[in-house]
Amino acid sequence: MAEGPGACYIGGMVPLDYKTPEGRRRRFRPIPVRMLVPNVITLLAICAGLTAIRLAIEGKMEWAVAAIVFAAVLDGIDGRVARMIKGQSKFGAELDSLADFVNFGVVPGLILYFWQLHELGNGGWIAAMVFAISGGLRLARFNASIDDPNKPPYAANYFTGVPAPAGAVTALLPIYLAFLGVSKPPATLTAAYTLLIAILMVSRLPVFSGKTVRMRVPPEMVLPVFVSVIFFIALLIGYPWHILSIGSVLYLASLPLGWKSYKDQERAAAAAAGAALATEAGAEPAETFTAPASDTPPDDRPERLH
Repeated sequence: MAEGPGACYIGGMVPLDYKTPEGRRRRFRPIPVRMLVPNVITLLAICAGLTAIRLAIEGKMEWAVAAIVFAAVLDGIDGRVARMIKGQSKFGAELDSLADFVNFGVVPGLILYFWQLHELGNGGWIAAMVFAISGGLRLARFNASIDDPNKPPYAANYFTGVPAPAGAVTALLPIYLAFLGVSKPPATLTAAYTLLIAILMVSRLPVFSGKTVRMRVPPEMVLPVFVSVIFFIALLIGYPWHILSIGSVLYLASLPLGWKSYKDQERAAAAAAGAALATEAGAEPAETFTAPASDTPPDDRPERLH
C-alpha cells in the first residue's frame, strides 16, 4: 500500500512522516555555527570572483586582479578554518569545489580575454575557454582521487598537476608585468602562455603541496615570525605587482624541483619495498624432513602381551 506524500523511509525501511513532530525534528536539525563559518568564507570568495568579472568588463583591470588574489587568499583560509574549528562537511567540500571552478577557472580566463585575448577573435576565446575547462577538469580529478586506496604514502605531500588557485595567479603574470610598465606582449604569446598554464593544471606533474609538513616555531622565534609575516603583507600591499610577478616566476621555476623530489621518493620507496621482499625471502624457514608413515597397522595389544 502506498504511503502518503509526506512519508519517507530511513534506516531499516522505517517510514518517517515529516508531518509529525518527530519527523520535523529529524528533518530540520539545528546546525552548529562552526559548520557555517567556513561556508561563509567560501561564499565571500565567490562574491570576490564574480565582482572581478564585472570589474574586468568595466575595464578596471587592477581591481579585477586584486579581487582574484583576494579570492585566492580566502580559498587558502576556508579549509584551514574548517579543520581548526572542526567544521568540515560534505556540503562545504562541494561548495568549495564550485567556488574554485568559478574563481580560478572561469574568472581568470575572462579577465585575460577582456584584457588582450579578444584581439585574436575566436582564437583568443578558445584559449580562455580551454583554460576554464582545464580548471574544472583539474578540480574534478582532485575530488575523484581524494580517497584513492592505491596512492602511496609519500604522494600525499604532492598535488597532481598545478592546483587551480596557483594556476589562476600565475596565468595573470602578463597582466602583472603590464602594470609594472613592461610593454604588452603579442596576443599570440599571451594565448600560448595561457594554454601552457592550462596544460600544467591537467598534467600528471607532481607539485609539492606541503600539506603533510608539520612546522613548529620555537618560542624564541615567535616574534620574528610575526614581524616577517607583517613585513610580507606590507610589501604585498605596497608593491603588489612586484610581489606577484616575482612569486609567479619563482613558483614556475620550482616545478622541476617538486618533480625531482617526487621521483627521488618514488625510487626510495621502490628500493625499500625490494629490500623488504628480499628480507622476507631470506627469512623463510628451511623445510624439515618428515619420515613417511608406515603401512603397518598399529598394535593395539596390551603392554603385557608384547
